Order: sequence, then C-alpha cells, then structure tokens
Amino acid sequence: MIVFWTLAGLATALAGLLVLSLARRGADREQPVVDTGAAELAELDRLKSRGLLDEDAWAAARAEAGRRLLATGQPDAAPRVGGRDRTIVLAGLVGAVAATLGLYFVFGAPGLPDQAFERRIDEWAASPETLDAEQIAAVLSRAVKREPDNRTALTMLGAARFEAGDPIGAASAFRRVVALDPNDATSWARLGESLVRAADGDVGVDAEAAFSRALSLDPDQFGARYFLGDAALARGDSARARELWTPLIAVLDPADPRRTDLVSRLAAAA
Repeated sequence: MIVFWTLAGLATALAGLLVLSLARRGADREQPVVDTGAAELAELDRLKSRGLLDEDAWAAARAEAGRRLLATGQPDAAPRVGGRDRTIVLAGLVGAVAATLGLYFVFGAPGLPDQAFERRIDEWAASPETLDAEQIAAVLSRAVKREPDNRTALTMLGAARFEAGDPIGAASAFRRVVALDPNDATSWARLGESLVRAADGDVGVDAEAAFSRALSLDPDQFGARYFLGDAALARGDSARARELWTPLIAVLDPADPRRTDLVSRLAAAA
C-alpha cells in the first residue's frame, strides 16, 4: 500500500509538470495580438497620401472605421504563463502529496488488512452453512494464512476456489497440498482438472503430468483417465485412448450419455 501511494504521488507530480510544460510551450509560441484598427486607419492615410482618396472619402472612411472599432472593441491580450508559475504549481503538487503521505503515516496503519472485509469474513465463518463458494473460499483463505501447512484446509480451499470459478487459485491450493503429501492421488487429479479449466479445456503438459501422477498412484482415478484419454485422442493416439477409457466405460451405466460419448469417440478414431 505504501508503494502504491508513493507511486501515485509521483505520477501526480509528473502529470502536473507535463501539463504546465505544455501550457508554457503553447504560450511561448503564441503570436502577439495585432492592432487591426490602427492598421486600417494607417492604410486609409496611405491611400489618401497617394491621391487614391479625396478629402471627403478619406474622412468618411475614417469615421466609418472608428464607429466599427467602437462597436466591436479591441481583443484582450491572451493570458501568459509566467516564468515562475510552473515552479509554484509543481511545488504545490509535491507539497500536497507529501502532506497526504505524512497524514497517512501518522493516522493510518500500513499493512493493516481491510477491516470491513475482515468483519464480513467473521460473519461468514459464524454461519458456514449459508455461504456460497466464493465466501467459503474467503473463509478458508484466512484459515490457511493462519495454518499454511493444514492439508485439510488447503484441500477444501482448492475445492471452494474451483467451484467459485477460480481455477488458477484452485491449482495454487492443490499444488501446496501435493507438496505436503506427494502421494495424494486425489489432489493430483484435482490439480490437473484445475489446470485444464484454467486453460479453457486444453490438457496441457502440466495438467497431463498431474493426471499421470494421479493414475500411477491410484488406477481408479477415473477423472484422470478421462483427461489423459482425451489428450491422447487429440494427438491421434487412439490406442492409448482406448487403453485409458476402457476401464472407465466398463464402470459407466450403459444408459449414461457419458458412456455413449466415449464409445462413439473411440469408434470415430478407429
């Protein structure tokens, strides 16, 4: 938070300096105001001196020009930026930022969690049966911060984040679980599923490695079998897909549409 406010203050000061610099540059390029009334009268005098206007025409033209000038008035001189204005305004911006940071350090509490959010988590923790997946994930996140090696809390956090639509967060939680217990086949499979969802359904290298590890630990990890078979089929390896999916097809009810889908995909790839 301190870094954020410091950078925000510097950005404000730089923005002020940029605005003033551009304003000063525009003022320096500004052309002086031309006195059109005096130029018109001088032109009339020149025409008279050359004999192109007689006395009566010259007098009438000068009178008409005078009336027109009185009606329209002379344009005001454009405001000019003084040489010290930029320094004064920039100093004011810097002073305001410094005063804000000073007040924050005196009356604020750097690093303190969001108290309103913390209170909401307290309320959610008191009635977990009414929470949705995002709220459960928030409660479990705080629990994991307090007990970072609590494998049960991490497993529940991964599941909650997955249900809440946060597959990247779920994968992070399951990675910590398998780091604590490398022989947890279910968590390896859940890690793979989280990575697949994060990749919009694509079984990437990391996901395939997680599924392979899950299946090596527990051949009955049918979710891992499905995704590994899907990856093999995508590579054109129908023999490997059949090897992986045959046990899965055997446990599915013949009326289950998932079984029908697997059988039809294998038949199409043969």
